[in-house]
Amino acid sequence: MNIPKLKKIESTKKYHGSCVLSDNYSWVDQKDILEVLKDPKKLLPDVKEYIEKNNTLTLNYFSDIKSLQKKIFDEIKSKIKLEDTSLKFRDKRYYYWNKTEKKGNYSKKIRQIIDGSKPEEVYFDGDLEKKNSGSDYFGIGSISVSHCDKYLAYSIDLKGSEYFKIYLRDLGNGKNLEDVIEDTSGSITWSLDNKSFFYSKLDKFHRPRKIYRHFIGSAPENDELIFEEQDETFTCGISLSADEKFYIISTSDHITSEEYFFPSNADKIKPVLFQKRKTDVRYSIDSWKNFFYVHTNENARDYKILKCKTDQINNLEVFIPDKKETVIGSLDFLDDYIIRGEKSDAKSKLYVRNIITNKEEEIKISDEAIGVPGYAAMQKDTNTSKIRVSWESMATPSRVYEYDIISKEKKLVKETEIPSGHDPSKYIIERIKARSHDGRMIPISLIRHKNSKQNGKSKVLLYAYGAYKHSVLPSFSSSRFCLIDRGFTFAIAHIRGGGDLGDVWHREGKKEYKKNTFLDYIACAKHLIDERYTYKGGICFYGGSAGGLTGGAVANMAPELFFSMLLLVPFVDTMTTMLNEKLPLTPGEWEMWGNPIEEKKYFEYILSYSPYNNIDSKNYPAMLITTSLFDNRVLYSEPVKYIAKLRDLKTDNNIQLLKCKMEAAGHGGMSGRDNAITELAEEYSFILKTANILK
Repeated sequence: MNIPKLKKIESTKKYHGSCVLSDNYSWVDQKDILEVLKDPKKLLPDVKEYIEKNNTLTLNYFSDIKSLQKKIFDEIKSKIKLEDTSLKFRDKRYYYWNKTEKKGNYSKKIRQIIDGSKPEEVYFDGDLEKKNSGSDYFGIGSISVSHCDKYLAYSIDLKGSEYFKIYLRDLGNGKNLEDVIEDTSGSITWSLDNKSFFYSKLDKFHRPRKIYRHFIGSAPENDELIFEEQDETFTCGISLSADEKFYIISTSDHITSEEYFFPSNADKIKPVLFQKRKTDVRYSIDSWKNFFYVHTNENARDYKILKCKTDQINNLEVFIPDKKETVIGSLDFLDDYIIRGEKSDAKSKLYVRNIITNKEEEIKISDEAIGVPGYAAMQKDTNTSKIRVSWESMATPSRVYEYDIISKEKKLVKETEIPSGHDPSKYIIERIKARSHDGRMIPISLIRHKNSKQNGKSKVLLYAYGAYKHSVLPSFSSSRFCLIDRGFTFAIAHIRGGGDLGDVWHREGKKEYKKNTFLDYIACAKHLIDERYTYKGGICFYGGSAGGLTGGAVANMAPELFFSMLLLVPFVDTMTTMLNEKLPLTPGEWEMWGNPIEEKKYFEYILSYSPYNNIDSKNYPAMLITTSLFDNRVLYSEPVKYIAKLRDLKTDNNIQLLKCKMEAAGHGGMSGRDNAITELAEEYSFILKTANILK
């Protein structure tokens, strides 16, 4: 097998006087790398050639299992109800809902006059819009109908680089207006007078730090700037409050936020600061019945709810106090009830509070111990006691019920159908815990077939993320059963850095504690081996983006645990990215990883775990590494450099593959249902081939 080689140019730089960073592939990080996101012709010729050779190598690797890929593709697709209709939402004048069709890859947005006097109408057809765009990639940002139901504003990204263009359509005649706004974040918030909408503009570093108001029919260059964030580490957005009395501007980095508000009926916009930003304090506001409700972590790391009258913002009182080791969620409002979520020990719950009596109780949806509850309004009118609640688990597909808060009766109104058949009783769901290096008990959620014996001979796919306070929910995924039904145990390691157990869990896995994330994962892997779910070398790592960082780090620390690893759009060159303040995300990321430019301790610490910088002369497992030229979140240069250095130093004969999408694709891959299934089938076929399960 002809393994591609990338040329080396020796580079050594000094930081903080004595810190040395050597990198033979630093030339890959070309100075105009952000321009490649818009124009791939600007990619360095040597890098392009290297990527093309790697793509050919990857294509050849899969050539002998094309039939298996096709089989898995068909399996995954057979588990999806291709023709499906969502539940209808009753707005003021229309019912709104979504529909997917067998031949399509994108959903249709549909509405109908409530009294039924006119037939239903498709007001946005994703497949038709993609066809008309002439682009292979079709990323949808927002699809937003004006409050008067007359106009549609929508945003589209045709490359995957998340530069969204906003279009405006008259729903009366179905024709687009001349209003087109380029280089936006994709968000759209309509004004109540239906004459304008708000959006956020991307700066030269791809950061949304300005909010504009666009009036229908006016030129974009004349749009009104209503807010500008001066701190380059902060980004901003705008939303409408629950009672529609205020617009709320939110600006934040990863740990600190600040909010402004102004009346929704204001002709001249003058945003009012609610509470000045304080480092490491996050808060958000919403308004309901003349009160602001404040969701804040100030002196309550896992949040509490405060409230005040909208004209007395300095007179806050506690509405829902904080609870030890419990994450308090934000609120949703009905006239007489407040619905909220709560999470502890990586388990979620729903609560409803009677506003008049102030009594609160849990909404019990299922008897399953581990799963994901959900809530959604049925209608725009909040004068109701009926809502929709849902439940799903790793074994049970989503079930949606119409729930009456007063009678507590629930009626099943929609259940996710698995056309090829699915019996939840055939599977075992478990929650176990592994003891990490410092005594912390790390939850593991897992599912396996009842026929899969706990005898130390099975394969395990151990998924993890572990960053940005993101929680990995123990939810249902029909595609996973392509592996589970072949004898795999699918497990989720709820490692630190994520938010599964609250703020402390997150803080103990970032900055100078980041290595806890990797040590937690290794502890989970070893616990699964000790408990005979699998064996040493029987684990497949699966993770992407910051989860790919976790994978790259544990590959350096304990490669012997794995037979295979999938590093999807992985954040593996952590040091280089954190040293480049001109990249889209870097300034805001310093609160996650530390700033190696300003502080020597963070330079040394990041250097000690960054996957790219710690590749060594040892055996590594088989790997599939993916990236895209158009990914603005994790640039293609990271995986390219990583695999080149890995091949330089590794001592094994295992296959490590790089697949870089040179056609339009984003951080989440290619667009469209069939493309998503194709990518997943390829990933699963790699897992099965490296596991020697070719059936």
